[in-house]
Amino acid sequence: MKLLLRVWRQRRADQPGAFEEYPVPDAAPDMTVLELLDRLNETLAERGVDPIAFDSDCREGICGACGITIDGVPHGPVANVATCNQHVRSFADGATVTLEPFRAGSFPAVRDLVVDRAALDRLLAAGSYVSVDAGTAPDADASPTTHEAAERALDFAACIGCGACVVACPSGAAHLVAGAKLAHLAISGRGSAERGRRARATVDLLDAEFGPCSTHGECAEVCPASIPLTAIATVNREHLRASWRRRDD
Repeated sequence: MKLLLRVWRQRRADQPGAFEEYPVPDAAPDMTVLELLDRLNETLAERGVDPIAFDSDCREGICGACGITIDGVPHGPVANVATCNQHVRSFADGATVTLEPFRAGSFPAVRDLVVDRAALDRLLAAGSYVSVDAGTAPDADASPTTHEAAERALDFAACIGCGACVVACPSGAAHLVAGAKLAHLAISGRGSAERGRRARATVDLLDAEFGPCSTHGECAEVCPASIPLTAIATVNREHLRASWRRRDD
């Protein structure tokens, strides 16, 4: 396959960027987009050109580090699939494929396709923790949980925190990932003593660093973990619950 890659190049965060075009005449349909970038970077290195910077780690759709906007869609053309699992066969032979970084006010550009997602890390730190006593493991029946509740909690825990939902939202909201984290812990009953603190801290950070929820639902369409829109309702529900309870919980 022959593809023309239109890639965003930006040397530094404080410098302007621009799209540059690179032909790839030997793309294979079974390549992933990241493998396609690997092939292109090998060619650029041989020519003495700086390779294209992009993030990746597990390349199995688990870690959430690989986020790229492909043809205007966070992660790529196949819905609910991470960038590292998007394949070249999704594009027509001879197509022009546009690759750019995640575009969101809370994700400032670093270089080329790399962005700083520290705001998302702060959000997860605010509402995705539990405090436990170190030492002997608790008894298995210390926190009874039904099979149904455990399965629901695991569905929300599947969120990989990639930030695609933030990019897809016209307002740059992070309510889908925030709701997934709050729902996971609330349903499982973990860290119930600090449940209210997690909710208040999460909402405070959402208000400070992200936009308001647009209620359009674009976030769920790009989420690699297929987190349902019901996660968004958890944010308001948990915050309302916290407001009716003691301030020290």
